[in-house]
Amino acid sequence: MIWLMRPANDERMEIGSKKWKQLIVDGAKNFNIQIDRNQVEQFAVHALELLKWNQKTNLTAITAPAEVAIKHFLDSIVAGNLIDPNDKLLDIGSGGGFPGIPLKIMTPSLSVTLIDASRKKVSFLKHVIRTLKLEKTEARHVRAEDFAKDREIQNRFEVIISRALTSIKDFVLLAAPLLTADGTIIALKGPEMNQELEAVRRRSDQNPTVVEISGIQFLLNMKTYSLPYLELQRTLVSLRIYD
Repeated sequence: MIWLMRPANDERMEIGSKKWKQLIVDGAKNFNIQIDRNQVEQFAVHALELLKWNQKTNLTAITAPAEVAIKHFLDSIVAGNLIDPNDKLLDIGSGGGFPGIPLKIMTPSLSVTLIDASRKKVSFLKHVIRTLKLEKTEARHVRAEDFAKDREIQNRFEVIISRALTSIKDFVLLAAPLLTADGTIIALKGPEMNQELEAVRRRSDQNPTVVEISGIQFLLNMKTYSLPYLELQRTLVSLRIYD
C-alpha cells in the first residue's frame, strides 16, 4: 500500500498540467493500477471538456482540479480489476461519464454503453466519445426503467455499474433484466454501504457470501478503500449472479 499526502491547496495546479497528471498516476499506484502516458492524456481531455461544458450544463459539483482527479478519475478506475477486457459494460446514470469513460480508457477493448435520463448530459457524453475517438462506445438518452423494457437489450451486458445511483435493492431491480446469466452488478458507494447491506445479509442462507435481492441470488464481494490524498472512505460492491 502506498500512502500519499493530501495535496496542498495550490491554485496554480490546472487540469491537464504535469502536476495534475502526476497526481492521478501516483494515486493509481495506491490500487496497484498502472496508468500510461496516453491514458492520463485522455483523462485530461475528458476533464477539460467536463469543466468547459459545466459552465453551461450542470454536469458536476466537483470542479477543483485535485478533486476532479481523485473523486472522478481515480474513484472510477478502482473497479477495473473486476471487469474482463472483452465484457459489454453498461454505466447507468453516467452523468459526466463516470465511471464508464475512465474504465473504457483503461481497457480499450471493452464495449461500453452509457445511459442517462438527462439529454444535456448525454449530449456531453457523445461529444467526449467523439473527441477521444472511443470505439465500441455509445451514449443513449433513456431512463434505465425504459431501457430494460427493450427486448433486444435484455440480458446483453456482462457488467452493469453505477456510482451511488440508488440503494442496492433498487439498483438490482434496474439492472437485473439487462444482465447476462452470469453477469455482475458493481456499485461504487460511500461508507454507509455496510449498514445498507446488513438487512440483506440477515435474509440470506447459511452462506454469508450469498445474498438474495429481489428474488435473485448473488455472490457478494465487498471491499472498502480510501481515496488517495483525501482519505475519503469508499465501498466497492460486487454482486455476481449465483447459480
